[in-house]
Amino acid sequence: MPLKRVLLIQGHPDASEPHLCHALAQAYASGAGDAGHAIRQVDVAGLDFPLLRSQKAWEAGELPPALQQAQDDIRWAEHIVLFFPQWLGDMPALLKGFLEQVARPGFAFTREAGGNTFGKKGLTGRSARVVATMGMPAIVYRWYFRAHSIKSLERNILGLCGISPVHETLIGLCGDLKPADAAQWLARLNRLGQRAQ
Repeated sequence: MPLKRVLLIQGHPDASEPHLCHALAQAYASGAGDAGHAIRQVDVAGLDFPLLRSQKAWEAGELPPALQQAQDDIRWAEHIVLFFPQWLGDMPALLKGFLEQVARPGFAFTREAGGNTFGKKGLTGRSARVVATMGMPAIVYRWYFRAHSIKSLERNILGLCGISPVHETLIGLCGDLKPADAAQWLARLNRLGQRAQ
């Protein structure tokens, strides 16, 4: 199996204590490191950046200096893994704000003649995995709610930038996760890390 450059993006906004998302990312990183893959990590909670408030700021504003390394890491990566909890049915606002900032024209997209912002995808050649934890059963989220926010992330952010394929790992009932079940999820993430998938 070829070795890959893997970027882990920790999207849990609470850095005050460890959460399941942190343990899952560590399990993935351990597996990837043991297999010889190159690893970089971005912890969104540790970055200081403003939220975008206008289309003009997104299109023509400067990337905040605190996000330059994150953008460089995304450019470097061949495979990107995002970890986050579902809050109110979607990714936390801090992670969404991070993605809005780094996925700017000229980086995530290149304008074509005629001004089409989304003319040329800037991040093709990369794959991704979305690892999301949630309080509800994952099967309910997937089948009743149609995994709407995950599909939106995959299609409207990652896909528009050219990142494909995108796979997902949805972990439900996290508030009641038994130690044996948690251990199984950590082992599964470790195996995914070994394969850089």
